Amino acid sequence: MGSLVSLDRFDLKILDHLQRNGHCSNVELAAAVGLTPSPCLARMKRLQESGVIRGFDAVIDLARLGHFITAFTEITISEHRRDSFRLFEAAAERCPEIIECYNVTGGCDYILKIVAPSIADFSAILDNLLELDIGIIKFSNRIVLRQPFEARKMQLALTGG
Repeated sequence: MGSLVSLDRFDLKILDHLQRNGHCSNVELAAAVGLTPSPCLARMKRLQESGVIRGFDAVIDLARLGHFITAFTEITISEHRRDSFRLFEAAAERCPEIIECYNVTGGCDYILKIVAPSIADFSAILDNLLELDIGIIKFSNRIVLRQPFEARKMQLALTGG
């Protein structure tokens, strides 16, 4: 986790607007947050350079591309040492179907979000992970039946700074 970045109300307004409309021009963004374009662009660049803004991605509707399954897989590893965690995380990151990985508390060590073209492909991904001998001692899967909503925007407190 990187160091915390101090944000004022204009930074928070910029972040809030970009979450809703990341494809807007700098002129549109500046008008929306109450700045002129030059200082708005400087703030946006600072937010990018500091790592607060990590990128601008297209959100793809997989259902329109064909049949995909999404699964959440809980993983427990055998040894709770830094090297064991690094080994597992490096292997998970090399698997393109694993699109999110969380180190968590509770009954397991990791939760993975896996997107695969089919159940057979999903099963092969799990088999491949097990064959890597990276300390997995237990896993449990949850297959997503449907996604009622997806909130890609987070409410930012406009009172900070």
